[in-house]
Amino acid sequence: MGGFNLEHLEAARLYLFGDVKFLHLLLLLMALDIVTGVFKAWKNQNLWSRKSLFGYARKILVLVVIILANVVDQILGLNGAVTYATVLFYIANEGLSITENLADVGVLVPVGLAEKLKGIDGGKSFSDEVREEMSTRKEDQ
Repeated sequence: MGGFNLEHLEAARLYLFGDVKFLHLLLLLMALDIVTGVFKAWKNQNLWSRKSLFGYARKILVLVVIILANVVDQILGLNGAVTYATVLFYIANEGLSITENLADVGVLVPVGLAEKLKGIDGGKSFSDEVREEMSTRKEDQ
């Protein structure tokens, strides 16, 4: 009496995510990205709670996108093709982020990959782009 029934949780998971391939791997990579990101921020003396909360929110939004892809799959009867492609995209994204964090902390990564990461890292950060967009909108008004 009064116990928690895990069957309801499993039913919700199946409804929201279906039988998504590699979802567990993505969740593991998300956790590793968070851990390596905290180490990177600690090394750079840039531990900022708002920035980390924004990162966590982005992780949750990735799961929302996967749920949406699963719903599209179910409506169109595509047998998980859209969801599978979405999860693979985010797995690659998380892997790249983890590698970038490790390289910034000082872990050796292959030279070619490190050079590519420096090229990617040279662009504007997302927060810089948002700040620029917001200041441009204020000027337009």
